[in-house]
Amino acid sequence: MNRKIAGLFLLLFCIPKLNFAQNRLKTNNTVIWLNQFHTININEHIAVLAEYQWRRTEGLKSWQQSLLRGGIQYKFKNGLSVLAGYAWTETFPYGDYPPKAAQPFPEHRIYEQVIWNDNIGRVLLNHRGRLEQRFLGVLDPAATDGRAITKWNYLNRLRYQLRVTLPLNNATLTDNTFYTAAFDEIFIGFGKNVNANVFDQNRIGLALGYKLNKRLGFEVVAFNQTVQQGAQIDGKSVFQYNNGFMLNANFNWN
Repeated sequence: MNRKIAGLFLLLFCIPKLNFAQNRLKTNNTVIWLNQFHTININEHIAVLAEYQWRRTEGLKSWQQSLLRGGIQYKFKNGLSVLAGYAWTETFPYGDYPPKAAQPFPEHRIYEQVIWNDNIGRVLLNHRGRLEQRFLGVLDPAATDGRAITKWNYLNRLRYQLRVTLPLNNATLTDNTFYTAAFDEIFIGFGKNVNANVFDQNRIGLALGYKLNKRLGFEVVAFNQTVQQGAQIDGKSVFQYNNGFMLNANFNWN
């Protein structure tokens, strides 16, 4: 089983490297994401989830993205849960090859996901599959008096994340437990409006966390985000290699 986990991580890490085309543009950025996640438990089966992610580039100097997301979750007793929700994002131009319309563009997103939790001894496994229906605002690059949205493009995206967590000072994730975690998530776009980025992005990271109690926990995450932009420039695909840190605060309410 351990070999299977290692092999899956290796496969996920290698997927973004499988595009051997030399006809690409590359840009490297430093990012910091400040995130808060809230779980409001209605009863033993139903919970409301809400989160906000403040994503910055050039350290904390400039915007990368603003993301607000929520949903309703149903938890089964076997470690399986399902969720449906809505997200609003605003993505800002950044890096060496920003979009032609130098304005932040909005996105409305509906999503459904399945989470399955398991363990191998004291090692915790978390599988998350997410399907997204995305409505991206297309900006008018000729607009000079502010942001003008000419239409909304509809896209589909499939995401899969594997996360492995190991408690350090306790056998399980009880109160006052330090832990370490590793994760990888692959994003695949599909549908008639997907352009160059069938491979949309990949995120891989290492985390050090602390669970204070059932209601509060914190994480510091070092991660890499590889993004392929949807629009090409002079016939060349644009790949962003974003390296940085996440600071996560996890709240659990009854």
